[in-house]
Amino acid sequence: MKSRGFEIAKGFEDKEINLPVRKTKYSAGYDIEAAEDVTIPSFKKGDAPTLIPTGLKAYMEDDEVLYLYNRSSNPKKKGLILANSVGVVDKDYYGNPDNDGHIMFAFFNIKDEDITIKKGEAIGQGIFAKYLVTDDDQAEGERVGGFGSTSK
Repeated sequence: MKSRGFEIAKGFEDKEINLPVRKTKYSAGYDIEAAEDVTIPSFKKGDAPTLIPTGLKAYMEDDEVLYLYNRSSNPKKKGLILANSVGVVDKDYYGNPDNDGHIMFAFFNIKDEDITIKKGEAIGQGIFAKYLVTDDDQAEGERVGGFGSTSK
């Protein structure tokens, strides 16, 4: 029985995507790579974040979440900051009908020049965690879409 892990998202099966790994025995995060080359333009007021595809989806237990964090070196070395500070991938995002649960990182580039991320370059990390609910929680809704669809 599978409890948690990563799989290749639909449409990326033949793109030579590497499944995330932890680099050391006590690392919390699984290093996640870019699925393709992406150029992130230097930030200008009004710009939308640039989405970097990973070609991955994640499955997990009912009371778990996958948090997406920036690499600690990205802001200083590359000027990349996550647009949402921390990404949250819910269990029911996996396999959704819109995009199969494809995980993407949303970046802003605060450097003066455009930054290109190459396919296979580590862009962030994913950490699985348990979460708690309140005593009076009555959530019964079901996901109806993919990326950014929770409030729809």
